[in-house]
Amino acid sequence: MYYFLRLNRSVDERLGNLYRQGKVVGGLYSSLGQEGISVATAYALEKQDVLGPMIRNLGATLVRGFKPRDLFCQYMARSSGPSGGRDCNLHFGDLNRGVMACISMLGALIPVMAGIALSSTLRGEDRVALTYIGDGGTRVGDFHEGLNFAAVKDLPLVVIVENNQFAYSTPVTSQMKNTRISDFAQAYGIFGTTIDGNDVLEVYNTTRAAVARARQGAGPALIECNTFRMRGHAEHDDAKYVPPELLEFWKKKDPILRFERYLFNNGIMTQAEQQTIIDRITRELDADVAFAESSPLPVPAPCGTALPGVYAD
Repeated sequence: MYYFLRLNRSVDERLGNLYRQGKVVGGLYSSLGQEGISVATAYALEKQDVLGPMIRNLGATLVRGFKPRDLFCQYMARSSGPSGGRDCNLHFGDLNRGVMACISMLGALIPVMAGIALSSTLRGEDRVALTYIGDGGTRVGDFHEGLNFAAVKDLPLVVIVENNQFAYSTPVTSQMKNTRISDFAQAYGIFGTTIDGNDVLEVYNTTRAAVARARQGAGPALIECNTFRMRGHAEHDDAKYVPPELLEFWKKKDPILRFERYLFNNGIMTQAEQQTIIDRITRELDADVAFAESSPLPVPAPCGTALPGVYAD
C-alpha cells in the first residue's frame, strides 16, 4: 500500500513537470493530499469488483493494474495510451481490470455504477461497485437519483465522497447548510459515515467493512472522507482563494507522511526498505516517461487509427 501511495504522488509530480513543459494535452487535475483515499479504497475491493474512478483517483487506477506509462501516454495523447490518444486525463477504463471509464459530468458515474450493481445482482454475481464523488458533486441530481435507486433496490454500491473542502473555488460552507454530507445516507435509509480521509488505515478498514456489507446483501453505503485539495482545481488554477493558514493546517495531515510514521513506529517498515521502494519508483518512472515521450501520436483518419473503437467495431 505504501508503494502505491508513493507511486501515486510521484506520478502526479512527473505529470506536473510534463504539463509545465507543454507536453500534456488539455488539463491536469492533481490528487496531491488525497492519495490515501484512492489507494486505500481500491485496495479494499476484490478482483471481481468494479471501480469507477474520477479525475483525481489516479492512485485507484494504479492499484487496479494500470501502469504509470499508461497514464503518461494518456495525458500526452499518445497512441500507446489506453484511449489511443482520443481523450486525455483519466477518461479511460478497462472492464477486464474492473475499471469503468470516468465521465466528465459530475455525478454521472453514480447511476452507471448503480446499474452495474443491479446487473450483478440480477445475474447472481459476487460483485460490488464502488465510485467517487466530490463535495460539490453531491449537489447534482445524478448523485441523488443514483443513490436513491441503489437504496431502493438494496444494491451492492459503495459511494466515496471526497470532501476536499472546495468545489473549484467554492468552499463547502457556501455550498450547503448541513456540511456533514454523510447525513444524506440517513435520508435514503442506507449506511453512512464520516471519516478522516487522510488516515489511510481508517479509509481502508471503513471501506472494507462497507464492501463486505454490500456483498452480503445489506445494500449501499455512503462514506464521506474529509481531506483537502493541496493544489488548485487544475494546474492552471493558482488557488489564491484558499487561505494560506488552511493549507498549512492540512499540510500537517499529509496522508503519506502519517502512514510512514505508522509503519516506522510499529516496526513494519525500515528506512532501508523505504529507500528501496523510492528507488524502485524512480527507476520505473524514468523508464515510463521516456516510453511515453517516444510514443507516436495517433494517425488521423481516414487512413489512421482515429475512428476504430469510437463505435462498436
